[in-house]
Amino acid sequence: MKSKLEYIWLDGYSPTQNMRSKTKLIDNFSGKLEDCPIWSFDGSSTKQAQGNSSDCLLKPVAIFPDPAREEGYLVMTEVLNSDGTPHESNARARIDDDDNDFWFGFEQEYFIMDVETQLPLGFPLGGYPGPQGLYYCSVGGKNTHGRHIVEEHADLCLDAGINFEGINQEVACGQWEFQLFAKGAKKAGDEMWVARYLLDRLTESYGYYIEYHPKPIKGDWNGSGMHANFSNSLLRECGSQETYEKVCEAFRPVASEHIAVYGEFNEQRLTGLHETASIHDFSYGISDRGASIRIPIITVEKGWKGWLEDRRPASNGDPYKIAGRIIKTVKSANVS
Repeated sequence: MKSKLEYIWLDGYSPTQNMRSKTKLIDNFSGKLEDCPIWSFDGSSTKQAQGNSSDCLLKPVAIFPDPAREEGYLVMTEVLNSDGTPHESNARARIDDDDNDFWFGFEQEYFIMDVETQLPLGFPLGGYPGPQGLYYCSVGGKNTHGRHIVEEHADLCLDAGINFEGINQEVACGQWEFQLFAKGAKKAGDEMWVARYLLDRLTESYGYYIEYHPKPIKGDWNGSGMHANFSNSLLRECGSQETYEKVCEAFRPVASEHIAVYGEFNEQRLTGLHETASIHDFSYGISDRGASIRIPIITVEKGWKGWLEDRRPASNGDPYKIAGRIIKTVKSANVS
């Protein structure tokens, strides 16, 4: 029996990479990652190679059952140069978390868009729906748009074995969010990219598409982010407010380095309004959703044992780059 293996990779477009995929058919496939062969593709078509030397390699790094296909699998891959070294577009290979000490929970916001109108679901042609306020976690056809897609996507992720944590409609009309959690930065990134793939592919059947732009609707509408909740052994076990403050302070001198990998067009979202801190500032605070980094109240109530939430990453950010930068900064903190 032949199995369909969908190899997924990130292309070389900058600063926002796109997902690409193609199908490989294998006889009597075991379903195991170690039996997924390295494959190649034309890198000159994805801005990852020149035409006179265009072969790039796809190295399988994670595998999931594909709930939408018989004998199907989703294979997340890293892009390698033809000599087997990591391609410059391969941010996953540069993550410094080989022991999976860092845990990440990503909150992916997005808009569901109608292909014909090019507007979010619920937006009338030539106008606007009612102001935001009644859409967040709403129920009923007047204010809730796209639930059928969201529910189907959640089921697909669960059936694929992704550690899917939740869904909710967000503050703006046609805006939704899902949450994922994983122990290990690379695993968290793998699961987020595959969850995005399942969502994007699903919309093909409905005449919709997903808009990951952090501020697709200008004016008094919330933008979309991908808040990054993170911890390591230090944050989970230290029991020290001073240690938490030292970790937060480590982010201050490298704020621009973080913004550089947190997603394109993020300056349109991080204005200091709509539950954001200004892109030009850095701040942190307990339960403060207007800060760059929020210290969750649960962390405080548990005696300063828990996690932090970086609220700056944009919805179109690469979880590999975001996690890699956070890990680098946390490890640089001056704590004993």
